[in-house]
Amino acid sequence: MTDTPPDRLSGNPNSPFYDEKLLERGVGVRFKGVEKTNVDEYCVSEGWVRLTAGTAKDRAGNLMTIKLKGPVEPYFKDAK
Repeated sequence: MTDTPPDRLSGNPNSPFYDEKLLERGVGVRFKGVEKTNVDEYCVSEGWVRLTAGTAKDRAGNLMTIKLKGPVEPYFKDAK
């Protein structure tokens, strides 16, 4: 594996950008310079993150999310 996280990654198994091996390795995200732990999906090239909104759920039982725009810096937690 490379030491650079992908441009776009999702934690939702139904998304085409979901990658279980990368998520097992541990990917952290800094958004606007602040460490975020509730990131559901991110895209570096488009500059946005999708954060879970507490424990609220939609009709299908999926967690509600909020999309915020700004600088995104993903990194691997196991990087030395």
